[in-house]
Amino acid sequence: MLTHPTHERLVALGLTGMAKAFEEQRRSPDLDALSFEERIGLLVDREAAERDTKRLTTRLKFAALRQSACVEDVDLRTPRGIDRAVFARLVAGDWIDRHENCLVTGATGLGKSWLACALGHKACRDNRSVLYHRVPRLFEALALARGDGRYGRLLKTLGRVQLLILDDWGLSVLNAAERRDLLEILDDRHGRASTIVTSQIPVQHWHDVIGDPTLGDAILDRLVHNAHRLQLTGESMRKHSARAHALDAAANT
Repeated sequence: MLTHPTHERLVALGLTGMAKAFEEQRRSPDLDALSFEERIGLLVDREAAERDTKRLTTRLKFAALRQSACVEDVDLRTPRGIDRAVFARLVAGDWIDRHENCLVTGATGLGKSWLACALGHKACRDNRSVLYHRVPRLFEALALARGDGRYGRLLKTLGRVQLLILDDWGLSVLNAAERRDLLEILDDRHGRASTIVTSQIPVQHWHDVIGDPTLGDAILDRLVHNAHRLQLTGESMRKHSARAHALDAAANT
């Protein structure tokens, strides 16, 4: 008799996980053998799981990761120069708590963006705030924000996330405004948050990409000196995947 009012009250209180578990228990006669404490425990566990899922969904939506990637799916068998010990430390995530950075470099097609998104996804699962940006589009967004009064608010957003992913860095030499923007972003984050940067350009040539010796020193001082590095080598993963699909297709004919 009180089943429906109880369910409705749980929903009204925002306890949707408990409401679902309550209905499941009501429809499952097998649960009659459980004690009161055990049944309450199941309700609480379901509510906690439901809230964890909602928080993760919110974090992933905010992060706007370019690719759906998970660290469990990273291919460590294909030779790409990934140091397993370094990667294991990155997956653990303690470096984010220490506000350290991560630089992922290598030729196109080696999976730099995919690895960065996988680490971002893991950080979201670990209850950390993450935000992904492709560097060329980020500079465009900052230029627009400077013109319509949103510049300070955008910089604040970039500065406060625990892990910022800057993808496709170094595709062209920075202009004066882009150099200042990058220094502002990294200065806000230095010693306070972590940044992942992916680039086709080796780190030793980043000064050339920045295009100004003085600002180059300031930018790289905030980015490079406390950074973990993944320098990828080998054949393009796209070519490797295409060849594997071709072999599978040939084997099935």
